[in-house]
Amino acid sequence: MKSLSDFEITKKWPAQHPDRIQLYSLPTPNGVKVSIMLEETELPYEAHTVSFQTNDQLTPEFISLNPNNKIPAIIDPNGPNGKPMPLWESGAILIYLAEKTGKLLSSDPVKKYQTIQWLMFQMGGIGPMFGQVGFFHKFAGSEYEDKRPRDRYINESKRLLGVLNKHLQNKEWIMGNEYSIADIAIFPWIRNLVEFYEAGNLVGIANFPEVQRVTKQFTERDAVQKGLVTPPRF
Repeated sequence: MKSLSDFEITKKWPAQHPDRIQLYSLPTPNGVKVSIMLEETELPYEAHTVSFQTNDQLTPEFISLNPNNKIPAIIDPNGPNGKPMPLWESGAILIYLAEKTGKLLSSDPVKKYQTIQWLMFQMGGIGPMFGQVGFFHKFAGSEYEDKRPRDRYINESKRLLGVLNKHLQNKEWIMGNEYSIADIAIFPWIRNLVEFYEAGNLVGIANFPEVQRVTKQFTERDAVQKGLVTPPRF
């Protein structure tokens, strides 16, 4: 595809600024990873709300961009070789934007892959486990009489928080003094677990002071504050 208008998704979400990165998302823990990254890197972008209430993620237009029908997804009109670049999966987008801008991912090979390992720690562990805690604690799963599934995910979430808490001792950020895509991936999920899922007491968040400390300083960043509400919900 040679231009943004060639993408079917732009029929449902027309681009007002076709020269900017197009973001299709919602302020969920995975969605805000990309909006925060775009704010941190100061890349020009246009945000489009993909409403779960109206099942926008299941429409043919959205699935034409992401066959996995999950947010977030982007189109970069100025991708590699000057061609539009469609991309989905929040972790992949973080790496792409970091390499595009040369920001928030070290060029040193050792630091780079150590950062990516913590990104994968979030994607393979924190995200799925915390999401299950939310389901069994706040949503439909909370009505199940058998609490063994809930307790399984609570215990694994506690273990993951313990790993992170130990790692953060004597560190400002996950990669030491360097703020990175690892922080952008992980701390929206910590915030969501406590504030949205209301599961702080359930997982004993008070037992993880280093996690609380870094989550607080992460949330106070200007770019994070903006990214957490982008795109707006209807």
